[in-house]
Amino acid sequence: MILTEFDYVRPAGLDEALALLTGTRGARLLAGGQSLLPDLRTGADHARLLVDIRQLAELRGIRREPEGGRLRIGALTSLAELAADPLVLAEAPELAAAARANGDPQVRNLGTVGGNLAAAGRATDLPVATIAADAVVELAGPDGRSALPAEEFAAGGAPAAAVLTALLVPAAGRAAAFEKTADRATRYPVCAAAVRITPGGPRIAVTGATPRALRLRGVEDRLRGGPYSTDAVLAAFRAEPRELFVPGRGTSAEYLGHLAGVLTARALQRAEQALA
Repeated sequence: MILTEFDYVRPAGLDEALALLTGTRGARLLAGGQSLLPDLRTGADHARLLVDIRQLAELRGIRREPEGGRLRIGALTSLAELAADPLVLAEAPELAAAARANGDPQVRNLGTVGGNLAAAGRATDLPVATIAADAVVELAGPDGRSALPAEEFAAGGAPAAAVLTALLVPAAGRAAAFEKTADRATRYPVCAAAVRITPGGPRIAVTGATPRALRLRGVEDRLRGGPYSTDAVLAAFRAEPRELFVPGRGTSAEYLGHLAGVLTARALQRAEQALA
């Protein structure tokens, strides 16, 4: 389909972008455009004004915060940059692996961290990794800055007229991993699992097989203290209610629950090996 008619503006700064979003009905943000533009073409989404924020340098880059040691990842950082960044590879490897699993090189070069996190209705790869990492999503809106835990953001998305500005990620070293089985046609996850091993036990999140990216606290509790053998992890997943897993495209809830367990076991074992 051909794109419908809309106006286009490139704001000089974040404050101008927020003013346009607040003051214009039907305004939409344009960053990488990997989700928005196809949706506009198919009619799945509509826009009267595209607010192009791709040139806002303040929303780019990866650095360590001076206080607390968290990684600050700008929302306009590309997936390719996230996948290759030395700080991310060393301190949040589950995020690097999730970024690397997205689509093909063209998608990763254009797609952004913020766009991947905010892609409504799609099981993208980054949200599950941010939940496992205990990350925080930073937002800017008409009333100032705010922050949401990644798990809460995955459940409800951004408030109206808010702009996702950064992702704040606790540094964990190499004790984290991401595994995915992708749909061959779309590259979206049939199931993906992200884990991070902490002193208090494992953090485990799953997407694709579930209605949205979810942290599985029941599985975490059953695996606290180990072992992380495949048998132990699969037993922990079998104890989860089957209705947690949503069948689709010829897959049953039983199959998806088993697949989620297999991927989680692989991720936990890889993270554990990194600690050795």
